[in-house]
Amino acid sequence: MKRFVSLRSWGVGAVLVAVAAGAARLPAVSATPAALPTPPPPAVVRTVTQRLFGTTVTDRYRYFEDLKRPDVQAFFRSQNTYTRSVLARLEPARTKLFARITQLNNAGVLVGELQRVGDWYFYEKQKPGENLPKLYVRPVSGAPERVLIDPSQLTDDKGKHYTVDYFAPSLDAKYVAYGVSEGGSEESVLHVIETATGRALPDAITRARDGVSSWRPDNASFYYLRENKLAPGEPATDKEQKVHTFLHVLGQDPETDVAVGGFGVAPGVPVPAAGFVAIVTTPVSNYTLAVVQNGVQNEMAIYAAPAASVTNAQAPWQKIADVADDVTSFDFRGSTIYLLSHKNASNFKVLATSLASPDLTAAQTIVAPSRAVVEQIGVAADGLYVRSRVGGFGRIARLPLDDDGKVTGAEADVTMPFTGSLITMITDPRVAGTTFGLTGWTHTLLYYRNDAMLAVVRTDLKPPSPFNASAYTSEEVQAPSADGTLVPLSILYRKGIMRDGSHPTYLEGYGAYGTEVFPDFETGRFAWLERSGVYAVCHVRGGGWYGEDWHRAGMLATKQHTIDDFIGCGRWLVAHHYTSPQHLAGEGTSAGGITIGGAITQAPALFAAALDVVGVSDALRSEFSPNGPPNIPEFGTQTTAAGFHDLYPIDAFLHVRDGVAYPAVMLITGINDPRVPPWELGKFAARLQAATSSGRPILLRVDYDAGHGFLASSRAQSDALLADQYSFLLWQLGDPGFAVIPQHLPRRKS
Repeated sequence: MKRFVSLRSWGVGAVLVAVAAGAARLPAVSATPAALPTPPPPAVVRTVTQRLFGTTVTDRYRYFEDLKRPDVQAFFRSQNTYTRSVLARLEPARTKLFARITQLNNAGVLVGELQRVGDWYFYEKQKPGENLPKLYVRPVSGAPERVLIDPSQLTDDKGKHYTVDYFAPSLDAKYVAYGVSEGGSEESVLHVIETATGRALPDAITRARDGVSSWRPDNASFYYLRENKLAPGEPATDKEQKVHTFLHVLGQDPETDVAVGGFGVAPGVPVPAAGFVAIVTTPVSNYTLAVVQNGVQNEMAIYAAPAASVTNAQAPWQKIADVADDVTSFDFRGSTIYLLSHKNASNFKVLATSLASPDLTAAQTIVAPSRAVVEQIGVAADGLYVRSRVGGFGRIARLPLDDDGKVTGAEADVTMPFTGSLITMITDPRVAGTTFGLTGWTHTLLYYRNDAMLAVVRTDLKPPSPFNASAYTSEEVQAPSADGTLVPLSILYRKGIMRDGSHPTYLEGYGAYGTEVFPDFETGRFAWLERSGVYAVCHVRGGGWYGEDWHRAGMLATKQHTIDDFIGCGRWLVAHHYTSPQHLAGEGTSAGGITIGGAITQAPALFAAALDVVGVSDALRSEFSPNGPPNIPEFGTQTTAAGFHDLYPIDAFLHVRDGVAYPAVMLITGINDPRVPPWELGKFAARLQAATSSGRPILLRVDYDAGHGFLASSRAQSDALLADQYSFLLWQLGDPGFAVIPQHLPRRKS
């Protein structure tokens, strides 16, 4: 589930995964096939009934929302113990699969979170055999790299692991501000390190989960967002409400930092209670921007002020764009700002206006809307670079600019080394060209750089994966949804497989915030494909495959389309004989929990198994979690009639029916998850266990050293989780290698 919309490019090329420490160390079992263990007792029902806008809402497990209750904690621990014992009975097949996944994922080097600052690259890198990525720095010229932060050295006396959540180099690359947190909690503490020496500065700022929005040109101070410190008894939802943005000077006590923006701070920059303001600078303009976002809403308001004036709440801000202008991204140079907007342009357009005398009604359209979806813009020394795509395939073009940011010539393309998915585009406004990452379903991720002449060279930041994917292929098709809309569907499989309906098929769907699952090269995925499996991604509405209209066709009142699209893709795979219902599994992660939860409650006979990974499973109650209010713009609120009628139909937990034959489901959560609270998965698991008539297992997998997935996973955790996910699905989909125990549970003794 999304947090505040970040202004930094995360460069996420991997499917979101929840982490699960210790899963590689399942209890040893006999090689002799054994029966399934008896499940733990069902959760006690303590019904809460509400009448909301004419509808009676019955919640059997409302008490789960207090995770500190001893009986709730006991439920989670007993469920996790049972899940581990079931998975242990899939030996030796699971151990072999885990070994293969580990081998595949250790075959190459992983590089991500790349940033360029002048002549320096900063990035996270994970070499084969390493459990966590480290933060590196190296010259763009290719001189040797150096480790700046090694989180594996930060483990505490409780055995909890730490991860680097974010990092932000100063404009001169002298310092790096970075956040670290424990156990996937994302409860970041902000620190600063000197790049040249690795010397840690004394600065340490707690509750800095969203990090540095920008360093100031003096390279000795920065702006950052800080969450609230809750008083005893204060609601958890207040933590992310009415937050402030501060100015920190190196060496200064953070408790004396001055608020420069946020709820009720700057009179000229109104911020909603669930919103925040990021203060953004650039070395090529004398202006500073205040960017206001309302929770997860993509559209933002932008204000400008002279850079030197933004030291307190009294800066003379001038409005550049409002939320109604549908601006979702920007960059600026001199006195010109460039705005990415979908106003009357579902696939987006790029506008330019003056920071000194802004007027969007007279803004120049410098990139007109077209068939391509514009995703990112970035100022470089030689022009404005524009990243776009058609479907999942990317393009980069350049518009030349003068020193004040005016367009001076025609658009020119950067020639792509191959047709693929662009995961990121990095620019520095003082340096010509871009650095970009390019990948595909069967093509390893590589990083390239172009110069002012648009000549492209491959960097040596990351070598190609040694895994040979030539035996596999992908195709892009369209599947009809319930209303007849054709939904894009990506399918990946081994060349030459027979379409006889026999293949275990893993269907993934997300569908929120306009975010997409684009073609990417995940080596661990080939452990599934090697077993004659099919991997498919349904690009449901709510995502952004076809731009903003596609997003809005799957949010709020239209959210049911997301679920319908996913079901439609599953039916297409069956109708075209890639698989059959007894071999089809669905998966949804985070906000994709709405997708998979809706699919298995509305079309249970279509799936043999499902994975609900840190998923939103009780949508009607999500807003009462700490990260709930910021997500109201995407999903709605139960406090209004319209919002209730948006949320209630898509709440999977509330639509479980007694006596229905539900598929096997493994629900996965991290106990430290700050985005989707574990109680959502717990409530859904308890309800499915009590209601299903299929005899298929409903398992709840809990990690006590994890949060919300990929943001804080170690390699061991990720590999172990993937082995458990695949093992569970292959067992339930009928893979002969996993037919070591019955697919159905024994009857519970009365």
